[in-house]
Amino acid sequence: MPSTRLPSAAGCILQDAGQEWDAIRVPRQAGLAAMAILGPRCGAVVEDGGTVLYFFVPRGTASRWALENTKALGTGSSVTIPPARRTEGPGPHWRMCPGDDRLITNADALHAALADAFGPQASKEPAA
Repeated sequence: MPSTRLPSAAGCILQDAGQEWDAIRVPRQAGLAAMAILGPRCGAVVEDGGTVLYFFVPRGTASRWALENTKALGTGSSVTIPPARRTEGPGPHWRMCPGDDRLITNADALHAALADAFGPQASKEPAA
């Protein structure tokens, strides 16, 4: 089944996840920290509404993703994709623009970077 691409008046496209890629939705601050940790290993990132970032990961990642405070988007989900030229809001825009080889972020590297960005989890026992 081909990806759904519904254009908006602002030139954004609603595109289905689970076709060419999955996406990981994270709170903005943790996502910015993860981007800094990843550095040049970071793929394309969309910022939407000033509150969340979307990282693009290999298709199939959503089915095995498990990290508190994040949401994996695979088949049955969609992401608003801004036009290539939109790098500022308001509205969805590229926080990290895609390139010929810069769309996908390695899922394991993203998981580790986000775990570092979130810091120790409250559910862990305190150190003695």
